Amino acid sequence: MKIATTILRILLGFIYLVFGLDYFLHFIPYQPMHTGRVEAFKEGLKGVGYFYPMIKSIQIAGGISLLINRYAAFSAVALFPISLNVLLFHTILVPSGWLMGVFLIVPNVFLGFAYWKYYKPMFVKKPVV
Repeated sequence: MKIATTILRILLGFIYLVFGLDYFLHFIPYQPMHTGRVEAFKEGLKGVGYFYPMIKSIQIAGGISLLINRYAAFSAVALFPISLNVLLFHTILVPSGWLMGVFLIVPNVFLGFAYWKYYKPMFVKKPVV
């Protein structure tokens, strides 16, 4: 379990770090060919102005955190909504890219189980303040 957690933590961290940095540095050659709903969705997010830089900054910080194993449990939780959105985007809007969503959600869910002991205190039915 420990070896699998380490491997998947590093894999997820690397993916998020690379794709987060690519947004700012443009080192991956990519020609988007999106049309219709997909293009409207992406242009809407870009048009807001803050959304993409914020998400990509979270990806970079979370990726570094997972790679160096500092606050990894927190980063796995912070990155989960992004992993889920990538999976849904690539299975519903752009089905040809479904594998990318799987490469993010599977390690993220695995890390959720691996770090469960850190999350368990959050699931208290009626917390006392």
